[in-house]
Amino acid sequence: MFISPAYAQDAAGGTGAVVMQLLPLILIFAVFYFLLIRPQQKKMKEHRTMLSALKRNDKVITGGGLVGTVTKVRDDSEEVEVELAPNVRVTVLRGTIGSVVKPPAPANDAKATDAAKG
Repeated sequence: MFISPAYAQDAAGGTGAVVMQLLPLILIFAVFYFLLIRPQQKKMKEHRTMLSALKRNDKVITGGGLVGTVTKVRDDSEEVEVELAPNVRVTVLRGTIGSVVKPPAPANDAKATDAAKG
């Protein structure tokens, strides 16, 4: 009828032991979330925003590495017409566009401002 002291100590510390066993798993999940999942979601959101902001004359790079200029954007579908070379136009899906290339700033602007100052 008597409970041994060892069994009584184990029963009292049971909930604390379970929490201590789950704590490393919770910490691992938190590290994965902040280092892997959250940055990937942010990158996907930026990519979706970039694709929705596509407009005519944007220079784009497709997923296959082709560089071209957007000639027609169809808002009602996922298709975009891209000109790869003069008179060579292809229709690509928005999702295959990897990035939009920003044109470099003209170097003459810096010289013009320096000449105006001096």
